[in-house]
Amino acid sequence: MRKYELMCVIQPDLDETAFNGVIDRVKGWIAELGGSVDKVDVWGRRRMSYSIRKHREGQYVLLNVSLNPAAVTAVERNIRFQESVLRHMFSVVG
Repeated sequence: MRKYELMCVIQPDLDETAFNGVIDRVKGWIAELGGSVDKVDVWGRRRMSYSIRKHREGQYVLLNVSLNPAAVTAVERNIRFQESVLRHMFSVVG
């Protein structure tokens, strides 16, 4: 198991239940692949430096994740098909 940070930028126009549903879906994919979510840090709505799919703002979420390196591509593939997630990025921690 390796430690990762997963940063997601989610559509700004989602209500609270839809926003939490997207986060729960991502956490579920990680759990299905044998990983665990150690911490979820919601940064809130912030202005982006350029528009993505005609959105100038996004809701930022940082997840600290423990996951097998082979499972990262499967999680990224699932996130890519999730239309509510505008951008995402995995990075290895320490």
